[in-house]
Amino acid sequence: MSKAFTREDDADDEPVLPAPVSLLPPGTKNLLTPAGAERLRGELARLGDKRPPLFAKAAADRDAKRELAQLDQRIRQLQASLAQAEIVPPPQADAAAVQFGSTVTVRDSRGEESVYRIVGVDEADFARNEVSWLSPIAKALLNAKLGQRVTFKFPKGATELEVVRIS
Repeated sequence: MSKAFTREDDADDEPVLPAPVSLLPPGTKNLLTPAGAERLRGELARLGDKRPPLFAKAAADRDAKRELAQLDQRIRQLQASLAQAEIVPPPQADAAAVQFGSTVTVRDSRGEESVYRIVGVDEADFARNEVSWLSPIAKALLNAKLGQRVTFKFPKGATELEVVRIS
């Protein structure tokens, strides 16, 4: 039968969503801080709670069906991330160098300070000043010591950042 003689409403297929893409390069460990792992577990629980009512609506509502597919995709992403995660304990309070999980304050050449917390790829949130340990800024800062200057190339040009605080 030709597609021209079918109604779109007859399509009972699941919405096709692109497969989630891992932000980790192949073979890279999925590091998470304990707090980041807890946030991901909390999100997974909240999404799990949203699923039953949405599932009930999805049988009759196309938008709910699409939303359910997106929800299920995020749930699978979170489950995979947590299953593959390596939880890294927080660095020592008196750490002499920037490490995974450190919060580092840097000062640029104009005297402006910025704060970055180095976390896992799946928990990075720039709005919270949390950057992935694989990001360029984190790579520049990892292993830097208090008072050390590191060169970092921002889009507007290279600058030196002085490590003024590690916590």
